Amino acid sequence: MRYSREHKLETHARIVRKASVRLRERGAHGIGVADLMKDAGLTHGGFYAHFDSRDALVIEAFTHAMDSSTERWRRLAEQTRREKRFAMVVNTYLTSLHRDNPGQGCTIPALGAEIARESSKTRKVFAGRLERMIDMLAEQIPNLPRKAARKKATAAIATLMGTMVMARIAGTGGFSDEILDAGREALLGRGRRAKSRKTVSKGPSGSMRH
Repeated sequence: MRYSREHKLETHARIVRKASVRLRERGAHGIGVADLMKDAGLTHGGFYAHFDSRDALVIEAFTHAMDSSTERWRRLAEQTRREKRFAMVVNTYLTSLHRDNPGQGCTIPALGAEIARESSKTRKVFAGRLERMIDMLAEQIPNLPRKAARKKATAAIATLMGTMVMARIAGTGGFSDEILDAGREALLGRGRRAKSRKTVSKGPSGSMRH
């Protein structure tokens, strides 16, 4: 049976979406092609009709997840007063909701260490998306020249990612919440941080909509 081009594109996109979640949950090497295809409701044999290699799928899944996070940040920023946009990003990223749902969250704390050991092609693609994320966050920082805003955005993203990695290592108890709180305070100061809650508003962490 021959499928239309539209059907093939829809199937391809479904595989990428499912893979982006599973890779963040289990790691780049924690799930095989057969499992990824099964999650998408397809057989292992159909894999090469859509991708040249497993690396090709991994790159597309990484790209999809990072582009989704960056676009979500951008949309939320457009709905927030300019002087509050940076704080909005921090407060919606460093939450227990994001911590407890890595498969629906940001790619970097979930897979960053693994990506650093991937092929040069994979690292190059990921680095390009990371730079795009930094530039987008820099746009949300008012009253600073572009170079200074980009430097602050780079440091902020490093703090966000590192805080999330540490919080996940610590689990879901008080120590983990303390780490999240420390990250918010480091970026925003004591007076502007929001309390970490399970019911926090969904935001650029890649919360439950991925």
